[in-house]
Amino acid sequence: MSAGDRLDRKRRSERKGRRAEWLAALALMLKGYRITALRYRTPVGEIDIVARKRDLVAFVEVKARRDLAAGIDAVSYPAQRRIAAAGELFISRQRDSAKLSWRHDVIVVSPWKWPVHLEDAF
Repeated sequence: MSAGDRLDRKRRSERKGRRAEWLAALALMLKGYRITALRYRTPVGEIDIVARKRDLVAFVEVKARRDLAAGIDAVSYPAQRRIAAAGELFISRQRDSAKLSWRHDVIVVSPWKWPVHLEDAF
């Protein structure tokens, strides 16, 4: 595989991921969540979507996969640790952090299906 092919594959994958994040954010908004951040980056990790519903903050990992099982399997334990660490940093920076509760969700986006939202996934 040439360098150009690898770059094309990476760009397609990036577009697919961004589309999945957009669909996941739309699904969350339709469920009453307010999107606080997209692709929230910290020195310890990145969170795809930070969504809030009243005093609940959901740190959401989005996976674009062919089926639900593949999406769930794609969130490895090291990834879970990085997301949790980034989430703790996010919470520590909020003025109302003492009254917030939070959880870690996964949304799996599969072709031609509505995104599946797994609450409190890890």
